Amino acid sequence: MASSCSISLPVLLFAIFSVLTCCSVASNEFQVGGSKGWVVPSLNDTNFYNEWASHNRFHAGDILWFKYKKDSVMEVDEGGYKNCNTTHPILFSNSGKTEFKLGHSGTFYFMSGASGHCEMGQKMTVRVMVDESLPEHVKSSGYHIPVSPSGVSQMLFFQFLLACAASYVV
Repeated sequence: MASSCSISLPVLLFAIFSVLTCCSVASNEFQVGGSKGWVVPSLNDTNFYNEWASHNRFHAGDILWFKYKKDSVMEVDEGGYKNCNTTHPILFSNSGKTEFKLGHSGTFYFMSGASGHCEMGQKMTVRVMVDESLPEHVKSSGYHIPVSPSGVSQMLFFQFLLACAASYVV
C-alpha cells in the first residue's frame, strides 16, 4: 500500500524537532526573598518583598518558591492583601517549601497566614508580564492569558507530522 505522505525520514525528524523546539515554554524559578526566604522582615524593611519582586521580571509559567519555617503562605485577592485578611485565601500552604506556578499574566497577591506577620510586612505583590507575541487587543483587554505551549495550528501540524511518521514506519 502506498503512503499518503512522501517525506524522507531526515526531513520528518527535522520537522518534528523544529515543532517541539518552537512549542516549548521557557520558565524561570525564583526563591521568594532570595537567600532570606519567606520570613517576617525587619522593622525598618517592611517593603522588602515588594522591592524584591520589583527587581525581577515574571512571565507566565515561572515558578515562585516560598521557603519558610513555622509560617505559611497564602495567595489572596487584592482586598485580602490590602487588609491583611486571611479568611478567604485562594491558596494556603504551610508545608515549609511551597511552589507556586504563575499561570497567567496579571497581578498576584501573597501574604503570610501567620497571625500578625502580614501587618509586619510579610506580604508581596507580583506582576506577571503579558506575552508580547499576543495581539494588541488581547494584551489591553485585562483578561488573564493562560499559559499555552502551542497554538492550535502548531498542534494540527504536529499531528500531521506524527501521522506521516506512523505511515512511514508502517
